Amino acid sequence: MKSSSATAERAPFVTTIHPMRRIFSFPAMLASLFSALAVITVRMRFDDPDMWWHLKMGELIWTTHTIPRTDLFSFTTNHHRYIPHEWLSQFVIYGAYKAGGYLGLMALLCILASVLLIAGYCLCWLYSGNAKISFVGGLIIWMFSTMGLAIRPQVFGYIFLIVELILLHLGRTRNARWFWGLPVLFAIWVNTHGSFFLGLLVAGVVLASSFFHFQAGLLVSPSWDPGVRRTLTYAFLLSIAALFLNPIGPSQVLYPIDTLLHQPLGLSAVDEWKPLSFSDSRAFALVAVIAASLLMVTVRWQELLWEELLILAMGTWLAASHERMVFAFGILAAPILTRLLKNEWEDYDVHRDHPIANAVLIVASFIAIYFAFPSKSELTSLVATQSPVKAVEFLKSKHISGPMLNEYVYGGYLIWAAPEYPVFIDGRADVFEATGVFSEFGNWATLQKPPTELLDKYKINFCLLARSSPMVQVLPLAGWTMVYSDDNSAVFLRGVPKT
Repeated sequence: MKSSSATAERAPFVTTIHPMRRIFSFPAMLASLFSALAVITVRMRFDDPDMWWHLKMGELIWTTHTIPRTDLFSFTTNHHRYIPHEWLSQFVIYGAYKAGGYLGLMALLCILASVLLIAGYCLCWLYSGNAKISFVGGLIIWMFSTMGLAIRPQVFGYIFLIVELILLHLGRTRNARWFWGLPVLFAIWVNTHGSFFLGLLVAGVVLASSFFHFQAGLLVSPSWDPGVRRTLTYAFLLSIAALFLNPIGPSQVLYPIDTLLHQPLGLSAVDEWKPLSFSDSRAFALVAVIAASLLMVTVRWQELLWEELLILAMGTWLAASHERMVFAFGILAAPILTRLLKNEWEDYDVHRDHPIANAVLIVASFIAIYFAFPSKSELTSLVATQSPVKAVEFLKSKHISGPMLNEYVYGGYLIWAAPEYPVFIDGRADVFEATGVFSEFGNWATLQKPPTELLDKYKINFCLLARSSPMVQVLPLAGWTMVYSDDNSAVFLRGVPKT
């Protein structure tokens, strides 16, 4: 492909530097800082409500060597068909638990978060050609990733998004053979998380942009070498075909589309799927990133690639529409902004490096990681403060039985810790929306219908609710008795229990 002033420059490759200077180099020091930042960020993010049912799914796959395709955890869906679109990441999550219990899970989260930030920094470095300014890009990715850093399959998906952007850049600027990594990537990605669909859109935008060659002021679409474009076209088509290398079939490939088109309740009721609110500081950060990008184009006369404009617009629209997508916005926007900023800070020169200072910071980073990594007792305590641990112990000790209605966010933990109690609802909103249970539960929780109507329909014997739930105040008025409560949970029995 012909070069343009908007195309990133290659970082110089130096072969005469002593190996120790490379080990204790400025980029290595930044990588260690990002690792420490990752561990500090996620150390209190262990008990995501959805982690538990992902863990249970992974256990089933691990122990039975089969992938469940119907709901096995709830009594309200009547074994409704379920698309296990994240089965591979769930398998890995359970593997971490089997290897080290809670500590294994936390180690996996720390590794994934570190890989995400370091890979994001490398992407920005490759794209901008400036190792120093790319540190800003890594921080941008970190800031927006705080929306979703948890033990969930989406972290795998966003690491793959970074890998895709690296492959696209290397294929375009170094050697077109890098494009052949895309089909392999998508074959893994489709079995890991639904964000593969976003990756396909990004690749499609790059490919479509390759057919345009123009310059309209500072908006540029440089010409592509026909051979490079042809290679990307074939790789893109093979990537689409690779999506069907999954054990579920076409429904696995179409799952993201089904989510957007046929799950309106889940998209409107679940907080992370709601539009981004300006009460969230990340909304102001998003505006700042966009404003800084436009400022560099208009004031500093930096050229903006046509594909960059499209990708930035797509990322902005996704983030504004769904809070959880600010994670993806950070990954898409960071390399673009760092390229525009590349001349604002002199580039890294390995000959002018300070290995001793770098070594001190690297050692300090590892010390910070050591002390920040939580102990098993800390993780156990964290679970106890955020999940109904004591309430479950009460249910088991009193042998309370019968159909249960549970808090939405408790469903995942109950699936893992108390499988003998089939849940009413949990974080798998797609299954419960398809069966109408999500709508029924929403009407019950918001008192749009008499509370006893749903309880009688499903012959509920006891309810396990969050202590802060409004229904805690309503159920006693309907004749239910609170038989247990603690700081975060409450258990209600139908009627008055026998003494």
